[in-house]
Amino acid sequence: RATQYTCMLLSYLIERKADKEKLTMKLKQLESSMSSGRKMFRLGNMVHALVAARRTTQLPDVVPRFCLTASNLTRALYFVCDAVLWLKSVGLQPDVDKPKWRNWATKCYYFSLLMNLARDWYEISWRLEQAVQEEKTKEKSFWDKHNQDLNCVKCDGLHSFLLLLFQILKRHPPLLLDLVKNLCDLSGPLDTLGIYKTNPGVIGFCGILSSLVGILTLASPHLKLKQ
Repeated sequence: RATQYTCMLLSYLIERKADKEKLTMKLKQLESSMSSGRKMFRLGNMVHALVAARRTTQLPDVVPRFCLTASNLTRALYFVCDAVLWLKSVGLQPDVDKPKWRNWATKCYYFSLLMNLARDWYEISWRLEQAVQEEKTKEKSFWDKHNQDLNCVKCDGLHSFLLLLFQILKRHPPLLLDLVKNLCDLSGPLDTLGIYKTNPGVIGFCGILSSLVGILTLASPHLKLKQ
């Protein structure tokens, strides 16, 4: 995935240079090959998404339960659509309506990301509420210990809110990384669906950043936000 988006970014950066036409073509071919390979590897991800959806239905808190279950189910549908597109690309199902299935896949992926972001915001809101309650009850020993630069936090203005939000994300790296990854992943569907048009350079950069976060959470599982 990181290779695919790196090729996308590099080809976008050099495609306007006259002497880089061959290199641009090779990068685009490599990007296409990586994309096709990823579609094949995703065939097993549908089962994983369904298993994850079954697991998240057991969560005690209703909001994460709804958001994560909906996210996993729509992700499974995305993998189904993606598998159909892969069958089309390898010639096993030549009659597949590619634009229609791609549109469905993008919408499923987009909704899955929105559910993930809703869950992230719920986690942030919950921690913000905790911090405000600590301030109101003047039980600030924990906050002062870990945030010495916040001598007095009052959530009565945008600056204070942003400062408090920064401190919360700083204290919870898994939440920060999950938020960054979901926001970066959102660039592709927004562009494809025409909601917010960007360019391959932006999508490639966001894809690389999202992939690096994914690699980091795989290498250090404690940085992955728990479901």
